[in-house]
This record gives sequence, C-alpha cells and structure tokens, in this order.
Amino acid sequence: MPEVRLLRTPEVPPELLVAARDLCDRAFGDRFHDTDWDHALGGWHALALEGAVLVAHASVVGRALEVGGRGFRAGYVEAVATEPGRQRSGLGTLVMSQLEAVIRAETELGALSTGAHEFYQGLGWERWRGPTYVRGDGEPVRTPEEDDGVMVLRHGPSQGLDLRAAIVCDQREGDDW
Repeated sequence: MPEVRLLRTPEVPPELLVAARDLCDRAFGDRFHDTDWDHALGGWHALALEGAVLVAHASVVGRALEVGGRGFRAGYVEAVATEPGRQRSGLGTLVMSQLEAVIRAETELGALSTGAHEFYQGLGWERWRGPTYVRGDGEPVRTPEEDDGVMVLRHGPSQGLDLRAAIVCDQREGDDW
C-alpha cells in the first residue's frame, strides 16, 4: 500500500512538485497545460508514494463560488492524476479521500470540473444540474460548455444546496472551471 502524504504547496519538496507535474503530463497528455498546473498550486496536495516514486496526485485550492446569489468558500479539486499504467487500481480514491477530509474541515463546499463523473460519483460527489457562469470585471457570463462538467461535494453549510441553481466562479487564466 502506498504512503500518502498530505502537504501544503510550500511544504512539498521541490522534486515531488516536479514529479507531480510530470505525472499530470503523462496522465493527461496534451490536455494538461501550464495554467492547469498553476491552478493546482497554493493549497493542499495529496501525494501517493511507493518508496520515492509518486504514483498518484491530487490537490485542492481555495476558491470563492457563488450559488443562487450566496457566496461559499470552496475547496476546488485540481490535477487529479494516477500513473497511467496504474489507473483504476484505487490510487485516485486514496488521494481523493485525503482531500475530502481537507474540504470538509476547511471549506463550505467542494467543487471540481471533470469528464470522469462515475469516478467522483462513487466518492459521494454530485453532478451540478444548474447553469454555470464565470465572473470577470462585470456581470457573470454564461458558460454553457461547462454545464455538464461541474461536480460538488455538499457538506455542512452547503448540504441543502439546490443543484439546479446558478453557480458562478471567478475568472482565471486558462480554464475558468
């Protein structure tokens, strides 16, 4: 069984951050960009190690989300990656379980964007059914291309959220969601 280390970005040894970025590149190929990696920094990292070899990674960062006009401190999951030859072996679940504890302890709502709905649904995440928006300098702008990808982990103050309400994130470089 791999050892899982849960560390804040500044605590992660530089060689492990390099290994995590390399792992994301291998797992996602040309779909993973510099901005995707930048989004994964600044929060918590769950790192699954077999000896000195990183076999899975996931991170959660703080983001402000608005649901139905109410603001939430969200834990936003980024850069969930498993060594390609080891996918579907429980390593992703292992790192995500560590992040779920952080989300429940430090935020009001968990959120992420994915095409791997079944994986996250098996961990208790729910598909967002309402419209998605992004806020720049002005009024929120509709992002219908994101409607099918957003998932949330409701807990505590977000437990009763209406999954059909509008959800808004702040604009950022690269993918907003």
